[in-house]
Amino acid sequence: MNSLPSPINRRNFLVRSAGAGLVLGAPAILRAAEAPSKTLNLALIGFGKQGKVLFEAMSNIPGIRFQAVCDIWDYNRQAGVAKCYARQKERPNHYVDVDEMLAKEKGLDAAIVATPDFWHAPHTIKCLEAGLHVYCEKMMAHTIEAARDMVRAMERTGKLCQIGHQRRSNPRYRYTLEQLILGNKICGQIVNINAQWNRAINSSQDIGYKQNLAIKPDILQKYGFKDMHQFMNWRTYRDLSGGPISDLGAHQIDIFNWFLGTAPNAVFATGGNSHFKDREHFDNVMALFDYDTPQGQVRAFYQVLTTTSAGGGYYESFMGTEATIDISERSAYTNIYRESSAPSWDNLVSRGFLKKAAAPAPAASDSGDAIKSYESAAPEVYQLPGDLNKPPHQPHLENFFAAVRGEAKLNCDARHAFESEAPIYWVNPSALQKERIILTSEHLSV
Repeated sequence: MNSLPSPINRRNFLVRSAGAGLVLGAPAILRAAEAPSKTLNLALIGFGKQGKVLFEAMSNIPGIRFQAVCDIWDYNRQAGVAKCYARQKERPNHYVDVDEMLAKEKGLDAAIVATPDFWHAPHTIKCLEAGLHVYCEKMMAHTIEAARDMVRAMERTGKLCQIGHQRRSNPRYRYTLEQLILGNKICGQIVNINAQWNRAINSSQDIGYKQNLAIKPDILQKYGFKDMHQFMNWRTYRDLSGGPISDLGAHQIDIFNWFLGTAPNAVFATGGNSHFKDREHFDNVMALFDYDTPQGQVRAFYQVLTTTSAGGGYYESFMGTEATIDISERSAYTNIYRESSAPSWDNLVSRGFLKKAAAPAPAASDSGDAIKSYESAAPEVYQLPGDLNKPPHQPHLENFFAAVRGEAKLNCDARHAFESEAPIYWVNPSALQKERIILTSEHLSV
């Protein structure tokens, strides 16, 4: 085990990690070329479910002003105006069309893009070319070529583009990678990764709407939707999104690539419409990724289910020869398990890197002695030194605003997001073709 670095102060770590970047490589575009005024003027593009989530995350961040709201649905647009007014006692200007907004609004510094996936690239590129910095939700786009266009636009314009893989700025994830996996190598050699996001069937039903709130058919068609049902449920359509593997899986497969510092060299996936028979996208997907790392081969398994919440919700599990780390945006799902053969962690505990979890209650006796003889000793359970908690999206947005002001580096710019996202675009093709796909530079490069 590596020698311990100097003791870490958790508050200092939170401050320091907000501006640091642990990505696959050094970011190509790190800071805004010219720092704007202290107050940043923002445009909110898309104020649906995810737009509201990002707005709430920004409510605790000082120094920002919501200047404009853009959404094709009156219901969302009016909600955005009302929430902005409640926060800042000033009504933002509001628009249906992004082009009109960009033509009329003066003094904007940045845009927050939270529209459906197939609009991410057009909206992001328009904003970058208009001179705005952009925070765009993941996935970058609904196709890999559109994602490539976003990277090129970022680099062509010289503007910042942060992609919403918010775990990249999460203090819990950054601490685990920087201090435990890289700093002290507590996992030993990572050999396997498991992760999942299982969602209850009642959370996966089609989203309805009130007829009196429906968008006019000509507006829907102008913006790429054949009807109101498709507008409300765009995630289930292949032309508009990548389905559950990009909606949910992208967050976690990104962590595989970030923590390992590389992309996989192959993927084999399977999926099906086990319950939602009339949907274009699979309602469940399982994927196996193969990695070659300096420490050796790693196999990573991922599953996303929309028909059950069983199995412990959503988390990633990094399984090594000396320890396994279970980590999640929910602190309750985060634990570290020390193998009985690993060196003692007493020094890590005494210096504040870990804390020992309470001992579990002894298991009830049974008659399975013959089976017990094949079992490994139960691992000791440890936890992180405190929750290292903030609302999930807030640190990533804070990092973006700090970078716009020239005070920090982006934790997940478009190029590095693309390098991590590129393998995800090949999961659905593998499942549809029922074959393993070898991932080459042609699959993974801009």
